[in-house]
Amino acid sequence: MPSPSASWRANPLEDSSRASAAVGPKHGTPRAAQRSATPADRPDRKVYALTPDGQERVAGWLTEVSWPKPDLAEFHLKLVAAAAAGLADPVTLVDSQRRELLRRLRDAQRAAMAEAEGSDAALLLEGIVLRLQADLRWLEACEQRWAGRGSGS
Repeated sequence: MPSPSASWRANPLEDSSRASAAVGPKHGTPRAAQRSATPADRPDRKVYALTPDGQERVAGWLTEVSWPKPDLAEFHLKLVAAAAAGLADPVTLVDSQRRELLRRLRDAQRAAMAEAEGSDAALLLEGIVLRLQADLRWLEACEQRWAGRGSGS
């Protein structure tokens, strides 16, 4: 697999509304990147653009389903990054996560029905079901927020 720095390259013609990142002196500079044009209002920043390999890696990250142990902060970051850079529709990302959650919820409910009522296993499975239901409600809130915004901001 190529190094992370191979996913970025300088692009002086890059439109700032597309996938680019500002990397300042505090953050370091990817080895494969070169200095590009700097915006007049931020002369201390270098602007980098994704290479085709980097675009592929970001697309893979955006579509990755991280359940059953979701990192909700990472998922929200995916939504923000997808919308801000125009990389993907945040509502589509929510739909993908919802499908995975519904699959896992169905599996947990089937397992819970197979357990004896009042057993320790049934109690644990009830906790899993409740967590998945709460995550589904959170996804509904995300969808409402992002559908109301459109694909940007």
